[in-house]
Amino acid sequence: MMPLALPRRRFLNHSFASIPFFCTPGLMAEALTLTPRQTEGPFYPDKMPLDSDNDLIIINDSLTPAIGTIAYLSGKVTDIKGAPIRNALVEIWQVDNHGIYLHSRGGPRSKLDSNFQGYGKFLTDSKGMYSFRTLKPSPYSGRTPHIHMSVSSKGQQKLTTQCYVQGEPRNKMDFILKKIKDSKARESLIVPFQPMKGSKLGELTARFDIVLGWTPQD
Repeated sequence: MMPLALPRRRFLNHSFASIPFFCTPGLMAEALTLTPRQTEGPFYPDKMPLDSDNDLIIINDSLTPAIGTIAYLSGKVTDIKGAPIRNALVEIWQVDNHGIYLHSRGGPRSKLDSNFQGYGKFLTDSKGMYSFRTLKPSPYSGRTPHIHMSVSSKGQQKLTTQCYVQGEPRNKMDFILKKIKDSKARESLIVPFQPMKGSKLGELTARFDIVLGWTPQD
């Protein structure tokens, strides 16, 4: 088995500076687009895994990683003015490489990759940044590849949305994504998963910024 490029302990304790971010010149000079709400769907975990950190590839101290293309998903949570929101809880959940959710009714348990965490969470830092090591999302019956995401803070409402893969042909036909009629808002949910510089394992990086219409209280 090939070694993972970034060992679990090192990833969990890494500096955000070690992960590449892709910024669009002049982005903050333009009006920010509120991240659209999308359905939570029926497969938010009905039983939380014992390991629910931000590394979904390795469970606890296992030596066996999940099957699939590793993707480093990161981004910034801000308000509509671009001010970072710290200590916001970012959650993600998605299918494994076989299209199976962690949820007990999310697909046949016999096909579930027991080495994939399926769910993770992370508190944003002082700059509003979050980071996950997970898999490039896989399709399953009726849906284009996506990662479910939510952001919440104590005493505040939760934003639930989904992150999609740029260039994925199934996006055009996805009935959930098509519900967003505003093209700019819809495109804000679709991000490139790009090759990670220097990776010999074909790892990817993706940046998904989240813009809230409310400011959580610490």
